[in-house]
Amino acid sequence: QVHVVESGGGLAQPGGSLRLSCAASGTISEIGFMGWYRQGPGHEREFVASISSGGGSNVLDSVKDRFTISRDSAKKTVYLQMNSLNPEDTAVYYCNADIRSTTDPGFHQFWGQGIQVTVSS
Repeated sequence: QVHVVESGGGLAQPGGSLRLSCAASGTISEIGFMGWYRQGPGHEREFVASISSGGGSNVLDSVKDRFTISRDSAKKTVYLQMNSLNPEDTAVYYCNADIRSTTDPGFHQFWGQGIQVTVSS
């Protein structure tokens, strides 16, 4: 089995920072893209950032000056550094990873359960 688990969310004040982590574990043969999505109150889930196994990244235009995605392939972990947070960043953040397990030759998308980020004074 493969698991993807987020951590690091919580409450931040406007202008503050949080770092989200997402660790993949289990019967993993290879990990391709890893990324983050978010779903704010009353909004659909939207793409935030992704990073390839080679380190190439893509970040939502509206947050690219404030958010940075990185990964530690040895730890099978992706990070999202979020700076200068504002209330509009309040959302449930979901980790997403393309993973090939040891029991299946194909890549499949795995999602974490989501973690709440609330930006409020």
